[in-house]
Amino acid sequence: MNHTPLIKFLDLQKINAQYAEELKKAANEVIDSGWYLQGERVSCFEKNLSDYIGVKHSIGVGNGLDALRLIMKAYITLGVMKEGDEVIVPANTYIASILAITDNRLIPILVEPDINTYNLDISLIEQHITKRTRAIMVVHLYGQVCWSDELEAIAEKYNLKVIEDNAQAIGAIYTYSKHESKKTGSLGHAAGFSFYPGKNLGALGDAGAVTTNDNDLAEIIRALANYGSKEKYKNEYQGLNSRLDEIQAAFLDIKLKYLDAQNQIRRNIAEYYCQNINRLGIVLPNTHNKSLFTFPNSLSHVWHLFIIRFSMRDNLQKKLTKVNVQTLIHYPIPPHMQLAYNNLGRYILPISEQISKQVLSLPISSVISINDVCRIVDEINNNR
Repeated sequence: MNHTPLIKFLDLQKINAQYAEELKKAANEVIDSGWYLQGERVSCFEKNLSDYIGVKHSIGVGNGLDALRLIMKAYITLGVMKEGDEVIVPANTYIASILAITDNRLIPILVEPDINTYNLDISLIEQHITKRTRAIMVVHLYGQVCWSDELEAIAEKYNLKVIEDNAQAIGAIYTYSKHESKKTGSLGHAAGFSFYPGKNLGALGDAGAVTTNDNDLAEIIRALANYGSKEKYKNEYQGLNSRLDEIQAAFLDIKLKYLDAQNQIRRNIAEYYCQNINRLGIVLPNTHNKSLFTFPNSLSHVWHLFIIRFSMRDNLQKKLTKVNVQTLIHYPIPPHMQLAYNNLGRYILPISEQISKQVLSLPISSVISINDVCRIVDEINNNR
């Protein structure tokens, strides 16, 4: 039996213990208030999130998938899109990005990632645009910004909406060539956030949000998330029931105050991994870009996940499991190979398929100890 202490992939209990007293106090206050939906806590969190991201509007919703679904549904309601229109989306992403598109009877157009960043390869977008293309969905995958001047130029040239899937990158910053900076969630026309417990800003249950500077879009999304109603018992649209509750909003408002500091801890761990993992054949994040850890580029990644790539990934994962180091694979089956999307089998996406066979996620969080990080590095480098 292996008596080596377990290094959890993500110790949520330890993460939330940091704020335990504040969280318990907030929960008690909400319970005692007798008001559990669409109250002051939600309004306060929405305002603070808007201020943090740098947008006019934040709308709390049930989860990250609903955030993206509601953006699409709102654009259809506004007449910007209609059933059968196309949305360009990265092929290398969590399936929720694509579910949001197909749930609205729109057609996902899968585009390969850049093998160096794993994000959407922006240089490939234009060749996939047709007369039915209405939007580009960018996913800031693993916590790294996916944006460029070229992307903005393409969107403007073809009059396309740019929707950010910001489920994994809250707090990441894109710096333009003129040194202007913006946070993810404020770069496109609208953005969807997930506050799933394992995210950098995690609730203690399901939660999500939409951010936008578009007044009309925000108004429609808020109504659609509340049964299609702006005023009780008056339903203008065929909506959903997807609302952020008071307790989760209170929890998120507390944790938002600590987000930047927690993200910086993740950057420090990622830098240690990149400087010290030296096993032959392992591909580290963005090793072609040494400026990833220098200001301001360091702010472009919040390291929701730390991904390595290795041709013998499965063997390495088994070895780490034996020495009580938990790892995960994000994601073992690309969306176009899922049974749910067997109609997408026509796609030939070798880069996405290669990534799914080689990536391994190492433990990273704001509470992992430096001793544990050193142990993980030693186990990886020790090629037994």
